[in-house]
Amino acid sequence: MGKLEGTVAVITGAGRGIGRAIAEELSAGGASVVVNYSNSKGPAEEVVSSLSKNGSENAIAIQADVSDAEQAARLIEETVERFGRIDVLVNNAGITIDKTMKKLTTDEWDKVVQVDLNSCYYTVKAALPHFIEQESGTVVNMSSFVGEAGNFGQTNYAAAKAGLIGFTKAAAKELARYKVTVNAICPGFIETDMFAFVPEEVREKIKKSIPLGRIGEPHEIARTVRFLVVDGDYITGQTISVNGGVYM
Repeated sequence: MGKLEGTVAVITGAGRGIGRAIAEELSAGGASVVVNYSNSKGPAEEVVSSLSKNGSENAIAIQADVSDAEQAARLIEETVERFGRIDVLVNNAGITIDKTMKKLTTDEWDKVVQVDLNSCYYTVKAALPHFIEQESGTVVNMSSFVGEAGNFGQTNYAAAKAGLIGFTKAAAKELARYKVTVNAICPGFIETDMFAFVPEEVREKIKKSIPLGRIGEPHEIARTVRFLVVDGDYITGQTISVNGGVYM
C-alpha cells in the first residue's frame, strides 16, 4: 500500500487497549479510522474525540457486535457508506473466560470462540467483495502467543487464537490473487486493562519468564500493524510474534 493517507481502516474492539493504540497509530499516519465497539460506547467515543483533538477529521465510532454475522456485515457496509471504501481490516475484538476444562461450560466455550474466532470470518467475508473490486486490501488478525503455546485454564482462548492462525494462512492463499494480504500478530503479555487485574506477585513471575524482562506496551503492537499496512505488500500468510521472547 505504501502509505496511510487516504486509506480507510476498520479496527474491531478499538475502544481501549491494543485496539485503541492501533486506531491512534493509523490515524496519526493519515488514515480514516473506524473505531468499532460492542458495548463500550463511552470509551470508543472518547477515542474518536481524542483523535479529533489531534487533528483527525476522519474518525468515527460504529457500534456492532462482530460475533454476530449480521452486525459484522453492517459494520463493513456502514464504513463503505461513510468513506466509500475499506482498505484495512484489523480483527482485534476478543474476550477471555478463563477456567479449567473441568469447570468451563459449553456456553463459555462457545462465547469465546464466537467473539475471538468466528467474528474474523464474518468481517473478512463482508469486506471481501470490496477488496476484490478494489484489487487491494490488508487484513491483520490479532492472535496471541497462547494460540501458539497453549496456556493453563485457557482451552477456549487458545483454540480460538490458534484458529485465527490457521484462518490467516488459508485466507492468505485464497486472497492473494486479489492483491489482498492477510497476516496474524501474536502479542505476548501486554499492558492493557485486562492485564491490570493480574496480582503484583503474579506479574513479577510473568516478567521473570520473559527474556526481555518486561511487559509489552500496546503501541508496540500498533506499530507492527502499521508496518504491515505501510510496508507489508510482500508479506502474507505470516504469523508475527511480538512477545518479548516469552515463546520462541
